[in-house]
Amino acid sequence: QAQLVESGGGLVQTGGSLRLSCTASGRTLFNYAMAWFRQAPGKEREFVAKIWRGGSTTSYADSVKGRFTISRDNAKNTVYLQIKNLKVEDTAVYYCAADSTLWGSQNPNEYDYWGQGTQVTVSS
Repeated sequence: QAQLVESGGGLVQTGGSLRLSCTASGRTLFNYAMAWFRQAPGKEREFVAKIWRGGSTTSYADSVKGRFTISRDNAKNTVYLQIKNLKVEDTAVYYCAADSTLWGSQNPNEYDYWGQGTQVTVSS
């Protein structure tokens, strides 16, 4: 079993920045594609970004392109989500997830492990 723990969320103003971290224990993240999802109140969990096992290929939801950057440090067993120019509509609980396939997916049902989430709240 892999345990994923997110951190770095908080309350920020519109236009601000945050860096979310997801650190794994019990499994090495090198063997997994990793992704970030988010879920706002009353909405379904939605794909935000993913990064393949090798770390050089990424994919983003259209709503976050140019503002969010996913990266990974396999030596630290950690995945990051750098967020800039935050908008009120980015308010959600952000989850990291691990997928044993090479590329990962935008479908949350295909992920093997999930963290407990970290709250990001953006105020206007």
